[in-house]
Amino acid sequence: MATEAKTIQTLNADVLELQKFGELAHKWWDKNSEFKPLHEINPLRLNYIDNLASLSGKRVLDVGCGGGILSESMYFKGADVTGIDLGEQALNVAKLHQLESGAKVNYELISVEQLALEQPASFDVVTCMEMLEHVPDPASIVAACARLVKPGGSVFFSTINRNPKAYLFAVLGAEYILNMLPKGTHDYAKFIKPSELSGWVRQSGLNVAGMAGMSYQPLTQHYSLSDDVSVNYLLHTELSDYSS
Repeated sequence: MATEAKTIQTLNADVLELQKFGELAHKWWDKNSEFKPLHEINPLRLNYIDNLASLSGKRVLDVGCGGGILSESMYFKGADVTGIDLGEQALNVAKLHQLESGAKVNYELISVEQLALEQPASFDVVTCMEMLEHVPDPASIVAACARLVKPGGSVFFSTINRNPKAYLFAVLGAEYILNMLPKGTHDYAKFIKPSELSGWVRQSGLNVAGMAGMSYQPLTQHYSLSDDVSVNYLLHTELSDYSS
């Protein structure tokens, strides 16, 4: 186990995080389970990406794909999708779900850093959603995503802001009051301010093209895109097309 832990740490992953999500992997596609919020925000994420990058006919990489919720939805928008993750149980669930859904996503157990070495500048669109706040070195993930996208392509990130409101809503509210997520799902210290993420983006050679918030109304139990990025937010970035 010590050797395994060392290897996974080298791959920029938190062993405890992988174990935590691995234990829940069989529930990925249960819309009433701990993954209910992911199912509910997925249409927002999908439409945000598709409206800005036009997924049909594009080669797309979904980094930290988990059980394949976003990956499958992008496939059904007409994209050629590869989903990567370091959680073997989640990938197995994703592959099994394809047998039911008819999706044809290429799932791989590989780190984004390793894939960036093997296939640089290979994807029209790269997505990395709800992952950065769960890894030891999020800046490394951002840099690898930048290496994987083609010039002129788009990279999309989503994560959670770090401020008192985010702690109140994403930790206390979601995990302890509304019981939307298992207790301990998030570590507030790993939340990421938009200014921090934008800095990593620019250091990686990407340009910030836009940002949107994802807001939740407890009374209506409804998610929506907004200009409020104080809790959950999406970041759209682009790699300049140097040939133009």
